[in-house]
Amino acid sequence: MRSSVIVYGAAYSVYVRIVRITLQEKGVAYDLVPVDVFAEHGVPADHFVRHPFGRIPSFEHDGFSLYETSAITRYVDEAFPGPALQPVELRERARMNQIIAMLDNYAYLPMVWDVYVQRVEPREGERLDEARIASGLHKVRAFIIALSDMLGGQQWLAGSRPSLADFHAVPMFDLFEKAPEGAALIAAFPQIEAWLGRMKTRPSYLMT
Repeated sequence: MRSSVIVYGAAYSVYVRIVRITLQEKGVAYDLVPVDVFAEHGVPADHFVRHPFGRIPSFEHDGFSLYETSAITRYVDEAFPGPALQPVELRERARMNQIIAMLDNYAYLPMVWDVYVQRVEPREGERLDEARIASGLHKVRAFIIALSDMLGGQQWLAGSRPSLADFHAVPMFDLFEKAPEGAALIAAFPQIEAWLGRMKTRPSYLMT
């Protein structure tokens, strides 16, 4: 029997994993329906009904459809019982939202596409672009400096408990660390390295 919660997307996707981690943290059962946006013949035609821009993830809950990762994760947190994944305190919640926006705007492309994909999983027939990797590392360093300053001596990115900011960040850091240069850069920031180590022990990380 299909769950009332359906995630459409691919397990390899950072943004699909963010949604899956959030669902695991809330203890919500779901079905992952595979959608490969990099398939040989392009995005499956029926997926445009769920996401008019042809991206992943898209999400359904009891007939309610949603796309855009941050909208989905906030909905999951507020629609289901379980631990709250958004801070109540105004400034902590603002910091959470700021970090999520920073990740999307300044971290995802250089971490995943400029460094991880180029170094670890280059596309078939594509030449390794060392200049792109170097540029990506420069951008990621600036991002990690800013994030490390925000983290300070805290255990979690936006308050005293893990929040959507942590769950948004960890899939990006997880791929970035697989590149030798990424691992070295993370190791240069002990607070970030320790935070990532804590995230890797969580069942939601291990199960996705």
